Amino acid sequence: MSGEEVTLSRDCIGTLVPQGTRVELPAGVQATITQALGGSYTILVEGHMFRIAAEDADVLGKESIITGGLDKDATDEEVEKKVYEQLMTCFDPEIPINIVDLGLVYECDIKKNDEGNWQVKMQMTLTAPGCGMGEVLIADIKEKLATLGVTDVDVELVFDPPWRMDMMTEEARLQAGLM
Repeated sequence: MSGEEVTLSRDCIGTLVPQGTRVELPAGVQATITQALGGSYTILVEGHMFRIAAEDADVLGKESIITGGLDKDATDEEVEKKVYEQLMTCFDPEIPINIVDLGLVYECDIKKNDEGNWQVKMQMTLTAPGCGMGEVLIADIKEKLATLGVTDVDVELVFDPPWRMDMMTEEARLQAGLM
């Protein structure tokens, strides 16, 4: 799919990478898909890179990926596993590696609130403090966890300690050609 040429079928909002600026892209624009991971897409339009959200996959002629929710009787371990599976479908738009394997997730606290609903509180960082994609990644995380039925999600961006390449998993370093 990488390198696939497409024509936008309708107007849609793309997020300029890495600035994070939302830009309206008109129907009929020619684009090249450069990355298709976790349901979202990174496209190249006239030399500019844009992220297209999973909910707008149809503009590229693609289907959105929807996952199932949590069982009512799910154990803490099952919920944690599902949450991390969803986090592993969130990708940096420039680097084809998920945020967990990149080492961007510093802390992830998962528990039930007083009403019996699951809530997630997490701290994460970005590969560069000036990256404008932080809010886009946070929205992606919230969207992905909502598919599980987790609607109480608090994501805090932190930059201490600063991200370093050695925070990546061994698999991610291999994938990035760093080993």
